[in-house]
Amino acid sequence: MNIRRIIRLLKKELLQIFRDRRSVALLTVAPVLQLFLFGYAVTTDINHISTAVYDEDRTSASRELIDRFTRSGYFIEDYYLEDPGQINGLLDAGKVQMALHIPRGFAKDLARGRGAQVQTILDGSDSMSARIIAGYTTAVIQQYSGAVMAQRLDRLRGTVSRVPAIDGRLRVWYNPDLRSARFMVPAVLCMILLTITVMLTSMSIVREKELGTLEQLVVTPITPAELMLGKTLPGLLIGMLDMFFVLLVAVFWFHIPVAGSVLLLFALSILFLLSSLGLGIFISTISKTQHEATLTSFFFILPFIILSGFMFPIENMPRVIQYVTYAIPMRYFLEIIRGIFLRGVGLEYLWPQTLALAAFGIGILALSAARFSKRLG
Repeated sequence: MNIRRIIRLLKKELLQIFRDRRSVALLTVAPVLQLFLFGYAVTTDINHISTAVYDEDRTSASRELIDRFTRSGYFIEDYYLEDPGQINGLLDAGKVQMALHIPRGFAKDLARGRGAQVQTILDGSDSMSARIIAGYTTAVIQQYSGAVMAQRLDRLRGTVSRVPAIDGRLRVWYNPDLRSARFMVPAVLCMILLTITVMLTSMSIVREKELGTLEQLVVTPITPAELMLGKTLPGLLIGMLDMFFVLLVAVFWFHIPVAGSVLLLFALSILFLLSSLGLGIFISTISKTQHEATLTSFFFILPFIILSGFMFPIENMPRVIQYVTYAIPMRYFLEIIRGIFLRGVGLEYLWPQTLALAAFGIGILALSAARFSKRLG
């Protein structure tokens, strides 16, 4: 294997990439758009929930409950209703996401120590938002219930020497503010590396086929192994540069510090790049044009993203689909990058994912290289 020939081929590939406007846009504009789109637009945080309130009780206790909803920072009282029939119209028109109904006798039930009931009606057409709003609603009601119970206990302390109580305290580790950006931005790094390296490698080789220069390279002293290295090393270098750029944006723009080892993150990223580069080589062997290579790349990329746990928890998927996700390298890299980024763990916890990722990367790259060499032969 001649190192000089590989270096010259590497320089040729880099010059060819940066002279192509489409390639430059793919390498620069696409990662920036994906990063800011998923960092800001794609979020699981829901604020300013439009709420309609129908208060039949009209007491200080019911007003206190309503105030707790508005003071939480999530709910906005857009409509104060006089007729319960208005709830259906507002929900049908999509003007509110939730309706709060406080029945008559709410304050009396609380004063007598009986269970008081309230009704919350959610717009379930968007099931994900409805589940999040339901969580917010439950938290507000539980806080109000706890405050009422504390007041009753204070009154009982005058007659009872000791009142047992449970002091439940919630503490969130790794993401104390529950910011969705802390969850999404590290995952976007996986998607950027996958998309860029797969498409860049596949289109680079197919471009040589379209131009007829691949046959010219074959008749030169360059061996198939040298040619494959010259085609994949640019993707590896560009992938690492994109990763460095995303890390800078995540830390200094989104204020998401890397809790673990940055060197370990870069080292394990190379294992993931082996998988994506191998996939790009495989796509190039079954595609005849750049358009076909692009379509084939998305045929692989989209299932990888959807089934990797990027946005949807794998635990919520059907059992058969959960077994399928074990064959997706991006699943393991997501666990690695979130473990290092958010939890700050090392190889002592991430070694199973590292071994799986290494096995997939070496296997896919070896099979793709064998098929690539066979096509050249």
